[in-house]
Amino acid sequence: MEMITSQLWFDLLGTFVFGISGGMLAVRRELDLFGVMVLSLAAALAGGVLRDVALGDTPPAALRDARYLLAALAAGLCAFAFHRGIERLAKPVMVFDAAGLGLFAVSGCQKALSLGVAPLPAVLLGVLTAVGGGALRDLLVTEVPRVLREDIYALAALAGATVVAVGAWLGLAPAPVALLGVALTFALRVVSVWRGWRAPKAPGS
Repeated sequence: MEMITSQLWFDLLGTFVFGISGGMLAVRRELDLFGVMVLSLAAALAGGVLRDVALGDTPPAALRDARYLLAALAAGLCAFAFHRGIERLAKPVMVFDAAGLGLFAVSGCQKALSLGVAPLPAVLLGVLTAVGGGALRDLLVTEVPRVLREDIYALAALAGATVVAVGAWLGLAPAPVALLGVALTFALRVVSVWRGWRAPKAPGS
């Protein structure tokens, strides 16, 4: 029960912060209010929908629970109305994206484990949850999705989801483990951008 409760709140918080990242990217591309809301909804909800469909949990939670849609819409409106203040952050899209990445990697893995999925596929579903919304967001503005670029992205989500799976295997309390997973993913993503870390490329390519 504790894992299910923390998974719901991490899911909702991840929905909001990913929605902010989508809305801010739309504002930067000078889209109108409708465009901002579309990008916010895409970034906020796509990963969770993919996860739920893969788990056979249909209709997806985003279509059963109005809180998901409200969180995504609120994020889009915040980006539209307060983008000047948000832009004062260093790399705001990246920061919110990194936060959403960690929250969704953890909540995706938690949900899979709570439904009886084995640890390894649960970790992969955590990664899918984390990268799905960002990939759709980037495609809608004709960018190569971040998950396909050289910088650390999916690897950060993989690390956070692995922490959750290992914690569940060891029987540790879900909430602290989840916070550690989010923090690890966020730190890896932000530090990789700051330090210019890159994922390995094929030798000679």
